[in-house]
Amino acid sequence: MIKIITTLLITLAISLQAVATPIADYQFKSPSLNGSGYGTFQMAIENEQYSRAQAIQQALLAAAQQAKSDALNTPINQFLTNLESRIYAQISQNLATAMFAGGSSSTGQIQFQGNTIFYNNTGNSIQLQVTDNLGNLTTINIPLGQFNIMGGSTP
Repeated sequence: MIKIITTLLITLAISLQAVATPIADYQFKSPSLNGSGYGTFQMAIENEQYSRAQAIQQALLAAAQQAKSDALNTPINQFLTNLESRIYAQISQNLATAMFAGGSSSTGQIQFQGNTIFYNNTGNSIQLQVTDNLGNLTTINIPLGQFNIMGGSTP
C-alpha cells in the first residue's frame, strides 16, 4: 500500500505543471533609470547647472566691482579728487575774471590739457571759442549789454 501511494504521489507530482505568480510591474521612480521623461529630466539638470554658474559669475563680478569701489574710496583718493576739483574751479574762476574784468577789447588764450580756449571781449559781448584736442570747435557768444557784468553802473 505504501508502494501504491508513493507511486501515485510521484505520478501526480510529474503530471502537474509548475505555476508561478507573475512579478509585479515595478518601475524606477528616477527618469534617468526608467526612461520616461528623460529629456525633461536632463533639461532640468542643465538649467540648474546654468543657474548656478550664472550666480557664481554674478557674485564674482559684484565682488570685483566692490573691490574697485573700495580702492577708489580710500582717503588719499578722496583727497586727490577734492584737490583736482578745486584746481579746476580756480582755473575756471581765473579765466572768467580775465574775460569779464579786462574791460573792452581784451583778448586771451589758454592751452589746457590739449585744448585751446580763446576769448575776445569786444565791449558788447564776449566771444569764447574752445577747440578740443581732436579739432572740434565750440563757440559761445555772451552778450554783455543785457547784463551788468562789467561792474559799472547802468545809465
